[in-house]
Amino acid sequence: MVNLLAKIQCFMRMQFTVVIALLLYGCNYSEEISSNNKSIVYCSEGVPESFNPQTVTSGVTIDVTSNQLYNRLITYDKDESIIIPALAKSWHVTEDGKKVTFYLRQDVHFHQTKDFTPSRKLNVDDVIFSFQRILDVNHPYYISAGGKFPFFQSVEFGDLIDHVEKINDYTVRFNLKRADSTILANLASDFAVILSKEYADNLAANNLHNNLDMNPVGTGPFKLMSYRPSAYIKYVPHENYWGEKSTLAQLIFDITPSSYTRLTKLLAKECDVISYPIAHEKINDRPDLELEGKTSFNVGYLGFNTQKPPLDNKNVRKAIAHAINKQAILETVYFSQADDASTILPKPSWAHDSSIQPPEYSIEKAKALLAEAGLSNGFKMDLWAMPVQRPYNPDARTMAKLIQSNLAKVNIDVNIVRDYEWSKFLSLIAEGQHQSVLLGWSADHPDPDNFFTPLLSCTSILTGSNRTFWCNETFDSLLAQALLTADIKERKVIYKKALQILADEMPLMPIAHSKRYQARKKIVKGEILNAFGGIDFSNVSKD
Repeated sequence: MVNLLAKIQCFMRMQFTVVIALLLYGCNYSEEISSNNKSIVYCSEGVPESFNPQTVTSGVTIDVTSNQLYNRLITYDKDESIIIPALAKSWHVTEDGKKVTFYLRQDVHFHQTKDFTPSRKLNVDDVIFSFQRILDVNHPYYISAGGKFPFFQSVEFGDLIDHVEKINDYTVRFNLKRADSTILANLASDFAVILSKEYADNLAANNLHNNLDMNPVGTGPFKLMSYRPSAYIKYVPHENYWGEKSTLAQLIFDITPSSYTRLTKLLAKECDVISYPIAHEKINDRPDLELEGKTSFNVGYLGFNTQKPPLDNKNVRKAIAHAINKQAILETVYFSQADDASTILPKPSWAHDSSIQPPEYSIEKAKALLAEAGLSNGFKMDLWAMPVQRPYNPDARTMAKLIQSNLAKVNIDVNIVRDYEWSKFLSLIAEGQHQSVLLGWSADHPDPDNFFTPLLSCTSILTGSNRTFWCNETFDSLLAQALLTADIKERKVIYKKALQILADEMPLMPIAHSKRYQARKKIVKGEILNAFGGIDFSNVSKD
């Protein structure tokens, strides 16, 4: 078992080497960006796959894009419990739940960049374009994205929306084929951003469709100035932003995958804020720094590829769950700063059911289930461990080693796979290359459907977010039934049945619901962390 002391000793050994590297790195870095007391340098953990959150669901991309570059029609308040206006100043839902009308804010500017100068402000055409590219399989911008809109496809948005209708230049109506109690939550999520139709038309005229998602133009508080892949992203404030303008001169995402290097940069004052900090006690000991933790709607899990033997046998999956000492994982990987996950739903969710208990740690029960499956002599199994830190799993490598040690006791020989960078890792497991995987999910909004459908519905196999490849018609039917009513009591009864199916089938083993942490200089003011989805620098300043 890797203990905390060993980690700190390892960190201290690495620190000298990292500082030297930083001194060398800093020479080129300062030539590219001009950091000052009005700039924020955020040291982030990974490379974005896109600059448009419509096309990906990875947390790295959401952090970089959603709240910096774009706006949605509606969003959540600071407590992240109530939906409030954004680009839509108001909205109306009919009694039958099948028509949702939005009334747009006027005088909203899109970004002016070196490649695009807008000739008009936001109107309904931009809203229709933003969603039509997701709904129309023949749309040129549906094709340019490879038809991949994973969040919208996982919630079956295409099957829900009949058509999006222009009432006038500032009034747009979503006509639904059926009532859906999650429609507003989904439109308030980080993925439902509004793009510029005028920019898209200009790109199409020059056959540059792919630039829409990689050279972004939005209405958000910042606009992209430059991007050096795997090095940094530089934003400046949107000078014509419709909301409260940022007081920053620039916002820089310094891409620093190593958690040790991020910490060293913070201590050396190279970063103002860092993601997923390690060595919490060391940060707390510094009077100029502060450590922040935000309770997140998330779940870290061990997922089984249920299409590959012997993991297609639920008794084998249950045996593995019994053989894993989760308490040791919570203490070693999460430093006891996470809740034991009995189901995929964290305790704050209104659909959480405390009557459903996780499998107890029992080597005897694990061996009995393996014997029942005809695998008393054990088997070999690949376990893919995430190469990055995420809120739901801050150290997948250590977690994998703990699981490897646990499963050896029941004759399961675990081969840890950690050879791929993050985007390649996600791509390969979406194809089903793995046998088992350590992964997780951070909810996009408070509705419990945002856990069930993306993680475990049959449709989400096609979109790549269901990494277990488990498909259960009864389970899917319950999810569909829950969406037809807005009555929370009725939905809670339905979700209880769904959770019981998951406990019996065990397509994945929930491990932890964690907090998301970041560390910052105390001179950085304002809230950055969101409970749902990405981070937000729009109200951040520096003394």
